[in-house]
Amino acid sequence: MSKIRGVNLGNWLVLEKWMKPELFDGLKAEDETSFCEELGENALERLKKHRDTFITFEDFKWISNAGLNAVRIPIPHWIFGDTKPYYGCIEYLDNAMEWAEKTNLNVLIDLHTAPGCQNGFDNGGILGVCKWHTKEEYVSRTVNIIEKIAKRYKENPALWGIQLLNEPRWDVPMDILRNYYLKGYEVCRRHIDENIAIVFHDGFRLTEWKDFMQTSEYKNVILDTHFYQCFAEDQKKLDMSGHLQLALSQRSKEINEMSKYFKVIIGEWSLGIDTSNNTLKDMNELQIDAASRAYAAAQLLSYETAEGWFFWSYKLENENMLTWNYRKSVEKGWFPSKLK
Repeated sequence: MSKIRGVNLGNWLVLEKWMKPELFDGLKAEDETSFCEELGENALERLKKHRDTFITFEDFKWISNAGLNAVRIPIPHWIFGDTKPYYGCIEYLDNAMEWAEKTNLNVLIDLHTAPGCQNGFDNGGILGVCKWHTKEEYVSRTVNIIEKIAKRYKENPALWGIQLLNEPRWDVPMDILRNYYLKGYEVCRRHIDENIAIVFHDGFRLTEWKDFMQTSEYKNVILDTHFYQCFAEDQKKLDMSGHLQLALSQRSKEINEMSKYFKVIIGEWSLGIDTSNNTLKDMNELQIDAASRAYAAAQLLSYETAEGWFFWSYKLENENMLTWNYRKSVEKGWFPSKLK
């Protein structure tokens, strides 16, 4: 099939406060766990309103009309509604699969949170907790969730792939992570054929997978890496020229190196940069606009050498974070209005 070009549907089924601060108005909560704990039974009403309106069929039509061909949908481990204090959302994923089929979009279903949390980030469902790898029951339950997803959508023509786990942290032991990926692959292949990709994240250790799943029994396995340039301390210090050079040169080399072993996707990237070091200092509005277009183009040039990419994110409701909003970036002219 053609190269995957897509967007993430972030903050829809897994909350991230920074992407829609208004949803957390009046709360001390910083993540979905504390959101549900603080609101109790009242959480469902607020969640339902958000889920019903944040992403709709109209959004799928816009994405398709913009020339994109895929969406990556982050889902929580509580999606089936069997874990307290959370509220399930499987009916929304059912809708998304139907909408994707109607708009000719491919879907990568991404398990974004895991029992015990795999990274301690808000996108893992609970800040400051990273215990997924410490209990076998957590890992086993994650395998069961993945199998239920594979079984449920095995016949859906929109299903492009299943991602076994999003962003397990760099200190999750490699032996535990590798063993989980092997089990995840096995249970998925019980239900879905080799046309459907099995995707695994690099755990922030991109080059440490060269000896993994290299034998012939593993089919259509894709390595996911996330390229952001706003979190590492050395990257925060870059000026715009440095950001462009990193995107054009180093990223291409990394993709090329690992493409010898796997098909590679960039499952998350954005136009976000850390502005605390005055990267855009002394630039006028026209220059900032030009810099944003150049940064988008530089990344696209590199990521087009991979199997595909998914921008983070399709939309958000925070005017201070436009460089993370694909739809707004298109409206501003930083991306083409229709990819070809």
